[in-house]
Amino acid sequence: MKTEIIQSLTTDFESYAKKTENGVEFWLARDLQHLLGYGKWDNFKSVISKAKTTCEISGHQIIDHFADVGKTIKMPKGAEKSIDDFMLTRYACYLIAQNGDSRKEKIAFAQTYFAVQVRKFEIIQQKLLEFERINARKKLADTEKELSGVIYEQTGSDKNFGLIRSKGDRALFGYTTKEMKNKWKIPKGRALADFAPTIILKAKDFATEITIFNAKSNQMKTEYEISSEHITNNRSVRKTLIERGIRPEKLPPEEDVKKVERRLRSTQKKELNDIKALNK
Repeated sequence: MKTEIIQSLTTDFESYAKKTENGVEFWLARDLQHLLGYGKWDNFKSVISKAKTTCEISGHQIIDHFADVGKTIKMPKGAEKSIDDFMLTRYACYLIAQNGDSRKEKIAFAQTYFAVQVRKFEIIQQKLLEFERINARKKLADTEKELSGVIYEQTGSDKNFGLIRSKGDRALFGYTTKEMKNKWKIPKGRALADFAPTIILKAKDFATEITIFNAKSNQMKTEYEISSEHITNNRSVRKTLIERGIRPEKLPPEEDVKKVERRLRSTQKKELNDIKALNK
């Protein structure tokens, strides 16, 4: 396919893209019909029907990707006519293109175009999840540092902070910190939290925040009081997770959060250099 044709088709497809009030990108089926070179709506509807079936088989909700937005149009002499139309996500467009006749130039282009769009969306989603986990890890580190400070201020020493944190892990996981590190095969000298899923990082942070609040409010002066408080809070968080079908000790470890952070920094640096190169 010639470069000028690709550029022209890309412009066409992107010019018909619209966004909802929430910023969700979509295409209207009537527009996509013409973009893909279908002259008759009935023929195009059969392709949409196949795409819906594929959507359902793949485990997605049809309504999430094919929203019915039929409308009434005015006809000559004051008459009105109802016509079908659909708001299509990029995934729906991808499925429609995949179910079309790839011998047609526009459909062959659409198959690649929307495959790339879907992949871009997946990459963005993955990056957002990684950023969320990195931020959750940093937040937990800050909260634990604050707890260490509270312990020092109110007991005169923070030498037992590690022990208090370990007791919290025992209450949350049902295993000691060492046992969980062995279970997750964490390298020696590395923190358990660096390999914990986001839900666990947030759970530990929440329990620690409660410990800080109550330790301050109740003026706890001994390691025993603060330790007991931390155990209680982690047990409560564990109970809530289990009630929601999440057993902390059963969750698999995730990639080293420090490695994830380095990769994202490297990606951002590369993207910045690419932008600078384009602007030269």
